[in-house]
Amino acid sequence: MKLIISGSKGFVGKNLSGFLLQTGYVLNTISRVSEKDNEISWTHVTANNKIIRSADVFIHLAGKAHDLNDTIDAEEYFAVNTGLTKLLFDTFLESPSRDFIYFSSVKAVADTVDGVLNEDVAPNPQTPYGQSKQQAEEYLLAQPLPGGKRLFIIRPCMIHGPGNKGNLNLLFKFVQKRIPYPLAAFNNQRSFLSISNLNFVIEKIISEPAIPGGIYNLADDEPLSTNEVINIIAQTIGLKPKLWKLNPAFIKGIASIGDKLHLPLTTERLKKLTENYIVSNQKIKTVLHLDHLPVSSKEGLIITIKSFSAH
Repeated sequence: MKLIISGSKGFVGKNLSGFLLQTGYVLNTISRVSEKDNEISWTHVTANNKIIRSADVFIHLAGKAHDLNDTIDAEEYFAVNTGLTKLLFDTFLESPSRDFIYFSSVKAVADTVDGVLNEDVAPNPQTPYGQSKQQAEEYLLAQPLPGGKRLFIIRPCMIHGPGNKGNLNLLFKFVQKRIPYPLAAFNNQRSFLSISNLNFVIEKIISEPAIPGGIYNLADDEPLSTNEVINIIAQTIGLKPKLWKLNPAFIKGIASIGDKLHLPLTTERLKKLTENYIVSNQKIKTVLHLDHLPVSSKEGLIITIKSFSAH
């Protein structure tokens, strides 16, 4: 089976591409500039392109990632996350390809979650990033889908794995340098997504034509608190966790100063580290006839942490 992947050079793209290649799929890529025979540039994305016409599945990963420091102009999010998605989906509709898999985000639905986020929650994104993803979703769902084609809108929560450089890497550095974690007073629960589980689900979708298209959240089975994550990191690298329960009001004041001085701790990063954000993965498990995903939340974190240690 032949696949086209956009965004193959990013963290998720590298991991997913490597996994699918090892599984036996033929991959072609879309990039800003074409550098290889199996790669086409965005300017050559047309339904008549021979690479596109030979593809069975489109996997659209390319996008402008959420900038926690808020330095990206809002129009950039819409130009990339919405505009490029429209271009690629229109091309897919005109091509003989079977499947279109769009990587959106849980942030296309909600920036904060009360309870558990499932696919029935009405979208209400508050940031340009989330709004640009939601507008892309709306466009995809509004287009008539020809018979024999499937559309999947994938909404992952925070993804981690080898090569990840997000907040999990920041926590790892805190523990590794034996710096006390000062946010232990925030009692939160949030969902994570191991790249191993993401790879597993996408391959299942591609290989099983009976799976119905639609919107699917992706998350590991068990949510974890940030304090639990700190403990797992410490145990994995053989250190004793240092958890400080400083006054939350004081910490929020420091984060406000960080917003102005561009310090590592900002209001947005504090929110990401301490908020409740639980995502249900029940819908995708139901269609895959699974009780649980292959990798537990703790197992996935240990794999990621060991990859940090190796580098």
